[in-house]
Amino acid sequence: MIVSLVTACLFVGFILILLYDRFNRELRLVRQIPGPKGWPIVGNSINFLLPLDKLFLYLRKLPREYGDIVQFHAIHERTIGFLDPDNIETILSSLRFSDKNIPYNFMRPWLGQGLLTSQGQKWHQRRKLLTQAFHFNILKKYSITFAEQTEKLLHDVHERVNEKKLDLVPLITSTTLRIMCATAMGTSMHESIESVASKYSRAIEEVGKVIIQRLCRIWLHDDYFFTWSNIYKAQEVALKELHTFTTSIIKQRRTFLQENNIETFEDEESNGKRGRLAMLDLLLEKEKVGDIDVDGIREEVDTFMFEGHDTTAQALTFLLMMIANEPEVQEKIYEELQNIFKGSQNTPTTDELNEMKYLECCIKESLRLYPSVPFILRYLTEEITVGGYTIPRNSHIHISIYDLHRRADIYPEPERFIPERFLPEACAKRHPYAYIPFSAGPRNCIGQKFAMLEMKTLVSSLLRKYRLEAVTKPTDLKFRADILLRTNNESIYVNFYER
Repeated sequence: MIVSLVTACLFVGFILILLYDRFNRELRLVRQIPGPKGWPIVGNSINFLLPLDKLFLYLRKLPREYGDIVQFHAIHERTIGFLDPDNIETILSSLRFSDKNIPYNFMRPWLGQGLLTSQGQKWHQRRKLLTQAFHFNILKKYSITFAEQTEKLLHDVHERVNEKKLDLVPLITSTTLRIMCATAMGTSMHESIESVASKYSRAIEEVGKVIIQRLCRIWLHDDYFFTWSNIYKAQEVALKELHTFTTSIIKQRRTFLQENNIETFEDEESNGKRGRLAMLDLLLEKEKVGDIDVDGIREEVDTFMFEGHDTTAQALTFLLMMIANEPEVQEKIYEELQNIFKGSQNTPTTDELNEMKYLECCIKESLRLYPSVPFILRYLTEEITVGGYTIPRNSHIHISIYDLHRRADIYPEPERFIPERFLPEACAKRHPYAYIPFSAGPRNCIGQKFAMLEMKTLVSSLLRKYRLEAVTKPTDLKFRADILLRTNNESIYVNFYER
């Protein structure tokens, strides 16, 4: 009797789910959008249950098969991918569509509700507060640290210049981690930096894998089921490593300021107004007046340590690899640098960095091919019509920056490295939302000018002293799905020769 009753209840429940799946208005709207074939309840989500390298390749196929708008759905979740600059502008340019949900909520055990993951009033307050730390006059002061860390990088390369196949990944990662600690955090690294950078980067990679695996498994979107999974355990181990590191940074800086009785830093170049030398100093000072608490400080330190060092390390690694693979481009950069520096090996000033027009084109072209953040998402809280389709509220909008940057109708011969695409006259003809390596609109990357100055400083100093020769080629790269653009290749190699 009990067995029969349970069977009947399950059967009725199954029928109700099928009816919901068939007649729900929001699902009907989503199914009108092109996309892989779906099934009751699970939708087309089973297509994404792939190893991360195969998932990356599968995601590349979707625009070719279904066009500029494609949908994925399962149970109550639905995601619509946009690849047309006009549609992307509609979403990214408006604060109406600035909310975030998955996968950013999966990052909250790591980043809390920092600038990347927060929304609404909290995001507005944090954005306004942190913008002060990236003021132009503060960036000019950071150039002193860029110079110091550039010298350390040049020393590291000099020590290993006779090595064949010098691995860029640990070299660049340790450099960008040092720069982030010394600038935004005001802290020097006392331990072996390569050891620290390696452990910290491995922990970030582990969390990134967990986030993507969770994103592609609809049942793991629920916190209860996630906490019973093996990947949850892997995340907990990685988070302990990450939070231990950032907590030690906050503690070091707080102790330093207290022991030296430092209240703030004076910025002589900001018309007598007070300026902050380190972002962390700003946060610690705002804590005193109640604008942020201890948890909020760690949220932002975790956020900026991740976004400020790992994304730049990825960008620099791919850039140096591409320069090594393009001898003619490398020679043009060198000629530009010779015209600016006249043979001097001095670290560049801000004015000299601004003169590096061709190098800037090369950086932008490398970021086109290899955007550090390959995709972003937004969450709709209202129903909208875009691209001829009605998209219901509570839908996720997926924007693949990687695929947008490879549209052949926007970038002819999209796989080729052509820096001239970013000369002013070429950019003027292109849609403003056709190139978004730092996102765009009100939620664009707050640190993009910082990153550009850092990359110009490091690359210009390296190329004046060394000639790069290719080892790893673009065709050698095998990517995997991740929150950052990462390869399955453990190393990316370049040979350095003194000029």
